[in-house]
Amino acid sequence: MTTDPFFHPVSGMDLPRFAGVPSFMRLPIVGPDHPRRAEVQIGIVGLPFDGAVSNRAGARHGPRALRDASTMLRAQNGATGVRPFEALACADLGDIGPNPVDVMDTLDRFETAFAGLAGEGIRPLTAGGDHLCTLPVLRGLRRGGLAQGPLGLIHFDSHTDLYPVYFGGRTLTHGNPFRVAVEEGLLDPARMVQIGIRGTTYDGADIDFARANGIRVIRAEEMFARGIPDVMAEAREIVGTAPCYLSYDIDFVDPSVAPGTGTPEWGGPIAREAIEVLRHLQGVEVLAADLVEVSPPFDPSGNTAWLGASLMFEILCAMV
Repeated sequence: MTTDPFFHPVSGMDLPRFAGVPSFMRLPIVGPDHPRRAEVQIGIVGLPFDGAVSNRAGARHGPRALRDASTMLRAQNGATGVRPFEALACADLGDIGPNPVDVMDTLDRFETAFAGLAGEGIRPLTAGGDHLCTLPVLRGLRRGGLAQGPLGLIHFDSHTDLYPVYFGGRTLTHGNPFRVAVEEGLLDPARMVQIGIRGTTYDGADIDFARANGIRVIRAEEMFARGIPDVMAEAREIVGTAPCYLSYDIDFVDPSVAPGTGTPEWGGPIAREAIEVLRHLQGVEVLAADLVEVSPPFDPSGNTAWLGASLMFEILCAMV
């Protein structure tokens, strides 16, 4: 438990939420040289990069929009009663700067940064950026020693991101982070579940890879037919009680609710269901997590970023 007010959000009763410099959830901004850095247990990090997007870019602006939207959040989860900022010391660690014109250099920069966080014992909650950003986070967790072996994965998305490398080259995209993570031994495919998959596809290469490696893919149609409680019970069984990673692509949500994303797919959950899936994670050890693919240019209303920030709060509650 942390009762130190330094690690608690600024209350809207003390300073209006529209005032002050925005930080994730109004938490203190704690840079690498901050005197209280060693006390941070969960660090919220921005990865403003979308150089691996194959079509509609814009997610590089996601972290800034999510930060601003998150100033609307308060300290207690009204449905579950969880008060995450009293459970663990949380802070905004700022953004990790990418190389906007070089994918592979950006991956190296991100991996090194997360290896450093892992070495400090800080569990990251990351705001993307496109979904390739997940790969260097996983690499960094392993390299820095926070992940001792292959992690399980709970993955909410409309796409599997298990495709081979595009265009016959070597440069990775947001369509293949989890394929590479399995191939590198960062994830245990027997403890992976992907939920909400839907939409048109190029071919069946991603599903073939999933079947060959024992990855459980739950399409959106199955999720709705069975119901969220039943599906999430299976997800908990698949990952078990060992550490896992949680990755949430905002395009898991139907674009009628969250249009601000680069690769929208119709037929997804509404906001209530998008939140509900995260409230069925009791007993799951979420070591680290991310919320990715929020692309503010496609949603001038800001609703997608506000939903994304709300989902990050639910994820944080699961982490603590």
